[in-house]
Amino acid sequence: MAIFRKHLLLIVITILVFTLDRLSKFYVSRFFSLGDSIPIIKSVFHLTYLRNPGAAFGLFPNQRYCFILLSIIILFSILFYVIKAEKPTRFHQVAFSLVLGGILGNLVDRISNGLVVDFLDFRIWPVFNLADSALVLGVTLLLFGFLRKQQVGKD
Repeated sequence: MAIFRKHLLLIVITILVFTLDRLSKFYVSRFFSLGDSIPIIKSVFHLTYLRNPGAAFGLFPNQRYCFILLSIIILFSILFYVIKAEKPTRFHQVAFSLVLGGILGNLVDRISNGLVVDFLDFRIWPVFNLADSALVLGVTLLLFGFLRKQQVGKD
């Protein structure tokens, strides 16, 4: 029980990210036809329903099992690291939970149908989803934390 208390923030944010991602993908898949695009802010932000068989930006299409295996390896690596950490900081719990929630959201898509549902379309960037956003934010926070620690260590 102590492990759950120690990592409560990580667990809650991971579940929240995963749930919001799954609900948003369910909604888009249920109420949009593939290729539908609804402008929220015309020519700036649309909801566009696409299914991506690859990684970010459609890179490495049809590598379903590689992405599943890679996702599982990263998931277990993060969990192992976080569980072994004696006193995980809130910063690290938030960053890792964003990565975990994002990986889990896209992993469920890949396992269930081999494709990832994308729908956030800013017109100047490839279409993506909430899991992708959480992953990018989590990795950015981890990099920022690492660089900050490195810089502090040089003083």
